[in-house]
Amino acid sequence: MKTRVAEEFGLDFPIFAFSHCRDVVAAVTNAGGLGMLGALAFTPEQLAIELDWIDEHVGGKPYGVDVVMPASYAGAGDLPADASNAQMADILDELIPAGHRQYVEQVLDRYGVPPLPADDDVHRLLGWTHEGARPLVDIALSHPIRLLAIALGPPPPDVVELAHTHGVKVAALVGTVPQAERQVQNGVDIIVASGYEAGGHTGEITTMVLVPDVVDAVAPVPVLAAGGIGDGRQVAAALALGAEGVWMGSIWLTTAESDMAPNLIEKLLASGSRDTARSRALTGKPARQLRTGWTEAWEASESPGTLPMPLQYMLTAEAQRRIARSDVKELQGIPVGQIVSRMNQIKPVRQVMFELMEGFAGAAQRLEDLAEG
Repeated sequence: MKTRVAEEFGLDFPIFAFSHCRDVVAAVTNAGGLGMLGALAFTPEQLAIELDWIDEHVGGKPYGVDVVMPASYAGAGDLPADASNAQMADILDELIPAGHRQYVEQVLDRYGVPPLPADDDVHRLLGWTHEGARPLVDIALSHPIRLLAIALGPPPPDVVELAHTHGVKVAALVGTVPQAERQVQNGVDIIVASGYEAGGHTGEITTMVLVPDVVDAVAPVPVLAAGGIGDGRQVAAALALGAEGVWMGSIWLTTAESDMAPNLIEKLLASGSRDTARSRALTGKPARQLRTGWTEAWEASESPGTLPMPLQYMLTAEAQRRIARSDVKELQGIPVGQIVSRMNQIKPVRQVMFELMEGFAGAAQRLEDLAEG
């Protein structure tokens, strides 16, 4: 299946796979797609280790890195440019109200979530700010990546220029036409139109409506479709809407290569589309995730309300770690899209890729038959 982006990156299939798991990234790349490692969960030192591993396991095949550079966040413009991640976290930590901290503890106590072991180290901030993301960009560009993707805002012009200097294309995730137009004006090479159905941070416009609107608005810049794509028929639909490829994240969570905790994989395999919620509980911005007692607690009448990014993440980072290490299944969740309804079986990445292409071929043949009939 040769589209412009497939030819640009030398792909067998125009499938871009977002994952925080290096094994998934490498497996997709080796199966003919393009794996995208989500850098947010790593420190710069950890990201370097992950990318070294991918380099060793893809044999020069193309892969990329995704970073978060929010357009707006608490403390923006007030953080010292030369501050370390820990120093920025200390500054931002002062902005979190005591009442919110008390509410977090109340919810954890209600469910009997135990404290963390003394030696457990929680990263409070990660790359949730421009300042925190820039070191991740530098690490990514020191490796032979082919694509740098930016989420939650337009990348600074100097970041786009730096990527282009390294021969790296830049992609940006958007949820509206105006966002897409601004990204193109900033020099972005590829637009990822992410619909309401998508997992993680997502807007309010569905994929079926968003993709053709964005395609028309930014032509001839290529567009990837994201949100609600989990089988070959949906890949065919995305290309029929004018996309040059698809961006998929959720579907890889239940693959054999995924490093997801077994209890979370169980929940994902048993969940349907209505078991997700678009909630601010995780980061302060609307993000689709499994509906849990945690997301419901932040919607309850006694909730103090969520804080703006990155304060909500900082407020709840330790709590999320405690929940993940506990056996309190009611609170355990993960960002995932409505396509979770089709994630019913653990499969190797290569099998998922084969089934996507097989389903695409079947859908394309059906359309051809209908056209001829």
